[in-house]
Amino acid sequence: MTGIGQKIAWLLLAASGAVSIALAAPLAMSGPDSTDPVAAAPKTGASPNFVVLLADDLALMDLGIYGGEANTPNIDMLAQRGRMFTRYYTSPLCSPSRAMLLTGLDNHRTGVSTIQEVIPAEHIGKPGYSLRFEPGVTTISERLKGQGYRTYMTGKWHLGHGPGDLPGDHGFDRSFILDASGADNWEQKSYMPYYKTAPWFEDGKPATLPKDFYSSRFLIDRMIDYIDGGRDDQPFFAYIGFQAVHIPVQAPAEFTRKYADTYREGWAAMRTARWQRAQAMGLIPQGAPLAEPPQGLRAWESLSTKEQALFARHMAINAGMIEAMDHHIGRLVAHLKATGQYDNTVFVFTSDNGPEPSNPMAGSRMMDLWTRANGYSVSADNWGEKGTYGFIGPEFANAAASPGAMFKFYTSEGGLHVPMIMAGPGIAPAGPSAAMTLVSDIAPTVLAMAGGSANADAFDGASLVPLLTGEADAVRSADVPVGFEVSGNAALFKGAYKLVRNLKPYGDGEWRLFDISSDPGETRDLSQADPAKFRELMADYRAYARRNGVLDMPDGYDSTQQIGINTLKKMAGHYWWVLAGVALAIVLGIYGLVRLFRRRRQARAA
Repeated sequence: MTGIGQKIAWLLLAASGAVSIALAAPLAMSGPDSTDPVAAAPKTGASPNFVVLLADDLALMDLGIYGGEANTPNIDMLAQRGRMFTRYYTSPLCSPSRAMLLTGLDNHRTGVSTIQEVIPAEHIGKPGYSLRFEPGVTTISERLKGQGYRTYMTGKWHLGHGPGDLPGDHGFDRSFILDASGADNWEQKSYMPYYKTAPWFEDGKPATLPKDFYSSRFLIDRMIDYIDGGRDDQPFFAYIGFQAVHIPVQAPAEFTRKYADTYREGWAAMRTARWQRAQAMGLIPQGAPLAEPPQGLRAWESLSTKEQALFARHMAINAGMIEAMDHHIGRLVAHLKATGQYDNTVFVFTSDNGPEPSNPMAGSRMMDLWTRANGYSVSADNWGEKGTYGFIGPEFANAAASPGAMFKFYTSEGGLHVPMIMAGPGIAPAGPSAAMTLVSDIAPTVLAMAGGSANADAFDGASLVPLLTGEADAVRSADVPVGFEVSGNAALFKGAYKLVRNLKPYGDGEWRLFDISSDPGETRDLSQADPAKFRELMADYRAYARRNGVLDMPDGYDSTQQIGINTLKKMAGHYWWVLAGVALAIVLGIYGLVRLFRRRRQARAA
């Protein structure tokens, strides 16, 4: 399909496939028993460097050290050198999480309450919903520049590219970034009809990717170039936003083929196996129940042999993409060791949200046409290399999120509960921490470790330094409520309890209460059994919503329908001339039919 036919096919997608695109080793690790912060400090006394590594759509148990199937020795090594966190929470969606990580603020206070793909018309332009950093919002990169740091970023930005919206406008000295929810990992092209192309920028200007581009390799290479090009007498802050493992799931075959047989038993077997490992490792209590899959998900046995082969292959590619990311992180670590900078570098590794459930091809002939027109193939013959359009779908996303319920975009544990690891100077090596930690804690922690003042009034998050040095075993009191909200999906934690609401298509909009300490799978709703606690947390949530300017969702809001509406609007802007041509063709056709009808009437009359 080429030319105008291809463009028309793209325009038709908004009502079909485009709507579905838009969250091991044992835990007991050995290490020094000392909790003396001085013992873990840099020997030189210099301000530490920081490397923040952010994966995209990585589930809690995707890493080897957390019990996952993928081989991740370099990330595992960082966990063994420092601390891994077993109760770390982020927002359920990419841009809000990134805004929170970079500012230490609730996503609504940053201006990035949700993403442009799913925002309803009623919210556009409202305070907190501009989808860009609003006036007065200060990033950690800006704060660190004030501390004498050089600041670099590579990878996914997705926080705007209008005037004043790129990384250089928010404290980064150098940057090579993607301002989209995702893109191809091998070429400079879009992964969904919402985007006309893949908008990459270097230092504020549109950029072209090299011919030998692969996302994880390139992002590390460019970051190494930035670090090496800076002044040796200045510490650095390096923020890398990987595309792994966002749709399209892609990786070199040498990483993916080793997982050819790993997922052939299907998603139910994988979900159960991870749940069992989570109990054995102490991620959840022994005997903690596992939630049933959300309504509408298929049984593995209902798939044809061909479909089973396709999804098992996509999961193999997913694992390979995780291993490829780890491999390139290892290259950065090796480079910092070779240049004498490793011992004075603090590493933070985490994910922006849980696993991606989208199945773009579900019942969509038109999405099939779009992928073919754009050089993509959805086939069990592909191993993740150029042209592969890989996705794990809602069933494997639910399995990957085990032992949590649901997945990305939803505020059940599968969407919010992800891995987080910190290692480096100032971090006393110790076993896994079960302290509740948040994405908004990272900015004040980094600032405090850099010698800045992590004033509590400047952040919604809290510094983890007392926890990291062994001076404390908690970050916040159990009676302090912690809220999250993105596009109507909301949660509030308070001590052992969690209040949660999820909207369509996988939720029903009802508030539920869970004892998350004994029921992390969110299987037993306590709202009726403990109405006093339910009212207490509802009051806490309403206070959170008022304080942060959370807007009510329009009646009947459904994120998949909204993606379709927003995609159609976006594509109409991209291809208005196609629409105009179609409209003109229709008008000319009608005019021709009218003239023909009149001529025939005149002929009969004569």
